[in-house]
Amino acid sequence: MATLRAYSYRAVRSATQKKVRGRLDAVSEASVIARLHAQGLVPLEVALVPQTGLRREISFGQGRRVGADSLALFARQMSSLVGAGLPLMRVLAIMVDQTEDRTLRRALETVRSDVESGVALSVSLAKHPQVFPPLLVSLVRVGESGGFLDESLASIARLYQSEAELHGKIRAATTYPLVVLVVAIIALIGMIAFIVPVFKEMFSSMGGELPLPTQILVTLSENMIWILPLLIVLVIVGGIWWMGNRNSPGVRRVLDPLTLKLPVVGPLMTKIAVARFARNLSMMLQAGVPLLSAVGTVSLAADNAAIEDALSDVRESVRAGGSFAGPLERSQLFPAMVSQMVAVGEESGTLPEMLAAIADFYETEARTATEQLTTVIEPLLIVVLGVLIGGMVVSLYLPIFGLYDQLNQTA
Repeated sequence: MATLRAYSYRAVRSATQKKVRGRLDAVSEASVIARLHAQGLVPLEVALVPQTGLRREISFGQGRRVGADSLALFARQMSSLVGAGLPLMRVLAIMVDQTEDRTLRRALETVRSDVESGVALSVSLAKHPQVFPPLLVSLVRVGESGGFLDESLASIARLYQSEAELHGKIRAATTYPLVVLVVAIIALIGMIAFIVPVFKEMFSSMGGELPLPTQILVTLSENMIWILPLLIVLVIVGGIWWMGNRNSPGVRRVLDPLTLKLPVVGPLMTKIAVARFARNLSMMLQAGVPLLSAVGTVSLAADNAAIEDALSDVRESVRAGGSFAGPLERSQLFPAMVSQMVAVGEESGTLPEMLAAIADFYETEARTATEQLTTVIEPLLIVVLGVLIGGMVVSLYLPIFGLYDQLNQTA
């Protein structure tokens, strides 16, 4: 007999686009997804509740999200095959054979089986929320119902290709400074562990009281035998905790608003969030999705808890017959230009076009800010490293300077 296990889930109600959370006891994750669909819910995340004690399980690879570049390639290839007139089952078979991403390929194998048994493509894709985001599923659903699936997939490909290029620029701008910082920290620890003890023996032969900065370095060096293992353990435990909890609602509620307020990175993250929101919503409205449903889906794809809350207020305002632009302005997360252009789009009936213009502008701004990030981080990094290493060198030579002053006074 199969054992029931506890699963936590996060889902959205199909009729109202309202997000719900809860727990279910089931024999498998697939069983949980099936029960959620039966209740009119679209699952966004299903996770096994960890057991306490010795039976607790830690998984590193399960539920890995598929990158934007893989999704863009998948959508572009599938759009070309569907546009060429191939049957959907044949298209899915080809996609399974040529997809290199293992997570995506496993999901596509399940999708192919579902479609073969009569399940709609969008419904089958929605069963894999870790692989296919809600926005992708919604656009596929619109393309299915309207008979222009190839065009919807082409739009999805353009969206994720743009996102992948932007993420690539951000990684390129931050990789070098991070590598330099890590190497500098390792060098700093090495100096404290191996170089300071040499100076310590020399200081002992000199006698006298050491200056405070030098005494701090000597104390750190003497205790490095337990400080270094503790640092390694903390880094490993912190990394495991971060991998398991970085996407949890509690962590996102705290960290996401902070990322938008950081001195250097905050403006860049705001531009990226605004561009993503405007592009996604523009695409959905142009595809014929009603505004209320489109805002609900876009809020799920925002990837920032603060933006999600702001868009939830927008959705409630639209549901009550209010304006779209008002809640955006009151949230103070979106620049003033965004709310003003949205208001103009509402009044003139050109909201999709206006949102597309906003997306174009802020995507360009994000790319420019990413390039400027390197020029800002590098000199800042040099200053920080200079202060750390220079401060250590000065601290080590302070007793020597003091001894030199004493010799001069004696002479």
